[in-house]
Amino acid sequence: MAYVIGVDVGGTFTDAVLDDDSGSVIAAKAPSTPPDYSQGVLDVLELLAEQLGRSLEEMLAETHHIAHGTTSSLNALVQRKVPDVGFLTTKGHRDSIFIMNVEGRYLGRSPHELQHVLAQDKDHYLLPKRHALEVTERIDRDGNVIVALDEDEVRTQVEKLRSEGITAIAVSLLWAFRNPVHERRIREIVAEIDPDIYVALSSEVSPRIREFARNSTTIMSTQVGPGLRDYLANLESSLKQKGLGGPLLVMQSNGGAVAAGEAPQQAISTVGSVLTGGVIGSVQLGQKLGHRNIISTDVGGTTFLVGLIVDGEPERDTTTVINHHPINVPTLKVHAIGSGGGAIAWVDAGGNLRIGPHSAQAVPGPACYDQGGTEPTNTDANLVLGILPTTGLLGGRKALSLEKAKQAIKAKVADPLGLSVEDAAAAVHAAQNAQTGDLLRKSVVEAGHDPRDFVLYAFGGSGPAFCAKYATHLGVDEVVVPLGPVASAFSAYGLAASDIALAQELSDPAQLPVDAVRAEKNFAQLEDQVRQGLDRQGLKFDRVEIVREIDMRYAMQLAEVTVPVADGPVDAGALQDAANRFEQKYADLYGKGTGFSAAGIQAITYRVRGRGVLPFSPELPPLERADGAAPTSGTRPVYLEIGQGFVDTAIYDYTTLRAGHVITGPAVIEVPTTTVVVPEGRTGTVDELGNLHIKKTGA
Repeated sequence: MAYVIGVDVGGTFTDAVLDDDSGSVIAAKAPSTPPDYSQGVLDVLELLAEQLGRSLEEMLAETHHIAHGTTSSLNALVQRKVPDVGFLTTKGHRDSIFIMNVEGRYLGRSPHELQHVLAQDKDHYLLPKRHALEVTERIDRDGNVIVALDEDEVRTQVEKLRSEGITAIAVSLLWAFRNPVHERRIREIVAEIDPDIYVALSSEVSPRIREFARNSTTIMSTQVGPGLRDYLANLESSLKQKGLGGPLLVMQSNGGAVAAGEAPQQAISTVGSVLTGGVIGSVQLGQKLGHRNIISTDVGGTTFLVGLIVDGEPERDTTTVINHHPINVPTLKVHAIGSGGGAIAWVDAGGNLRIGPHSAQAVPGPACYDQGGTEPTNTDANLVLGILPTTGLLGGRKALSLEKAKQAIKAKVADPLGLSVEDAAAAVHAAQNAQTGDLLRKSVVEAGHDPRDFVLYAFGGSGPAFCAKYATHLGVDEVVVPLGPVASAFSAYGLAASDIALAQELSDPAQLPVDAVRAEKNFAQLEDQVRQGLDRQGLKFDRVEIVREIDMRYAMQLAEVTVPVADGPVDAGALQDAANRFEQKYADLYGKGTGFSAAGIQAITYRVRGRGVLPFSPELPPLERADGAAPTSGTRPVYLEIGQGFVDTAIYDYTTLRAGHVITGPAVIEVPTTTVVVPEGRTGTVDELGNLHIKKTGA
């Protein structure tokens, strides 16, 4: 027997999915355990072993690999809970990270914030100026050494940083992506002084043009690298001591995994690891259900996440924004807001009900957890409305206090708004649906897509309770709740289904027509780096897939568009085909006629993505066919519509449902790890894999 395990560590819960080579899939959920999230990982693995009827050691001994998604890097950066780091750059360029290329005033801000210019600031600097130091050196845009590196000065600056207690240094020199010789020499000098200092080089972390983005990417990677290194080393050591037979892999923002030992040096690549798991799971399930256009929605305890799959492929991006800083990370495009089950409901100074972005997280958790939390959350509202059972979550293992939920909602929402507790809870539920619907419109409609062409997938511990309503806000006709054995652990299913994926890139700006020999050399160098990286993973692949890309733009513009470069020789014809794709994609993105070919087209950044396809991928087992109507487990009053109040609603136990069962709303389906709401006017049908398809009644 060989097992593949996916573990999704969220801010509130840790989910896990296990697949074996006989086609069996099981899932488990346990509370996350901040600040030591590794304990939550061990807890959820214990639950998987219990379901198998084996000890943890026996299960791990037969595990091919564990794919781990973590929020630790992202949470640390977003909350600015990172250690002090040092920064070394070319003399005269230190202040670039404080000037922020003007972008620091507008990146990552909402339209409302952008309208209030006087309220904007740049107090989100990455490090104090005393930790940003300069060294004498200069390389030109062609990679030629103009001024040699002053090695004595490097030693002096490193000693200054050490005297400040700095144990991690980011190095980002001007034009280092064209020639990394000086950056590499600085790393050697640091190692001579103190081999325990963590060093990140921009030429390895972000070999891409544009100084500010390259600097901020390298600094942020340095901020989370040592912590990620220590966390993964401790976790892998614990797992190995308990008999783990295969490697520990870490999910990356690009939708693929990498060996735990490799991840810390490219720490910034893991910032969106948990965000992408659900998208990969949606791609896998979409292939089985025949859906090629999918809106993937994941509502966990802390966040609401949206990703798109268009024509069978997840949408990708080359950058992201964290704390108003541009980050150069090839990533699956995922939109996120703090609107999960633990999102706190509050009333602002104007008397408006707001949801999030702050979360009660696992500790202290929603008020109904009775762990000391006093802030009302979406989960508290769902309990008051009767959507959640008073018997508790996780099959009863997580007790819930209805009284504590009512107290929190009364004090923080009902009394300030002059509502009853029940109406206030209904208002929280409605506000959550409206808020998530707004993000869906931004993610789908504003990206130029027609929602009617898509199927919406809804998962996570909280998503199925809201999905039918936020899908209605968007105008989507069909919702699929991936239930079966994975239920709310669907992101962990995506992690278990992921392959090894690496990406290498290099900026080499040039006006088209580019010398084909030069372009071929760039791609050959990047492909060699990717293949060497895949070889270091310590895994055997069924096959390796290589994809080549170029970021192009019109001359004198900043808007770059990524286009594929066909397999085969990189000759003038292949480059012209890429340019034609660029013009077509530019028109699709910005409107017909917005391009201007006469300005010329530039090739800016070359990129190679490699995917090592693993031999194991979770297969959802088929469900038995129904031989009658869906059995109910009784009814209870549930409040789903403002103005309608509590309605006696049929309750279903998911474990008794079979393929072909049809459930007419209003209804609530209780799953051990989530709760599904089928509103009035909607019908839920269970398919052969156990997924629930929610459509308008009669559709």
